[in-house]
Amino acid sequence: MARSANQRNSAIIEQNPLKETRKPPGLQLADKTACSTTRRPSGFYLHAGKQLLDTVLAFFGLAFIFPLLIVCAVAIRLDSSGPIFFRQLRVGQYGKLFWLFKFRTMLEQPNPNGVDITVSGDPRITAVGKWLRKFKLDEIPQLLNVLKGEMSLVGPRPELPQYVAAYNDKHKRVLEFRPGCTCLAALAFLDEEELLAATPNPISFYADVILPRKLDLDLAYCDSISFTTDLRLILITAVRLFRAR
Repeated sequence: MARSANQRNSAIIEQNPLKETRKPPGLQLADKTACSTTRRPSGFYLHAGKQLLDTVLAFFGLAFIFPLLIVCAVAIRLDSSGPIFFRQLRVGQYGKLFWLFKFRTMLEQPNPNGVDITVSGDPRITAVGKWLRKFKLDEIPQLLNVLKGEMSLVGPRPELPQYVAAYNDKHKRVLEFRPGCTCLAALAFLDEEELLAATPNPISFYADVILPRKLDLDLAYCDSISFTTDLRLILITAVRLFRAR
């Protein structure tokens, strides 16, 4: 007998390496001064080296792949009407809002389900958009956010304000750190859109099942930030994206 969508979701979720996630003590984050009450990594890399690495790699990365950016931009323009870039308000470090940039991969139409979550097979995704999303090329413009100091190459993925508003005290700790382009949670849930497509209520499944587990992984990363950890995650992200595709 075929398994139900919920059974399939549970089975797939259990395959992710989340059971060993650390659970640091909670913190009611009100402002920057609250960060001093929680144990966190210290040292040159966290306070200066990480942003220096972000800036250098983002600058040279954009310069190196500039021809690819032009190809993507032209393809988007020829494929469908609308802007080349998509921007969306996300919550950054200490709860500060910022505009996150991506290449536009969808038609400029409201979601028929009235939600901000995109699932696999969404009819609004364009032909070029499907290709960009497959290889995560739509995420490349976030290197501009890195250069602006709003994001890091590695760190908790920035969420929409409505989801951040529902964080419990423990999960608010991720707001002490700059959000990132990749992270442990992003690697664990590379198939997130497929998971959401398989459930009858994507919003609830994301908010109640996926997001809490992603945030637990984010906290585990935040308690062990180092140069070698970041470099490893960047390399693993590149390998996983192209090997899986």
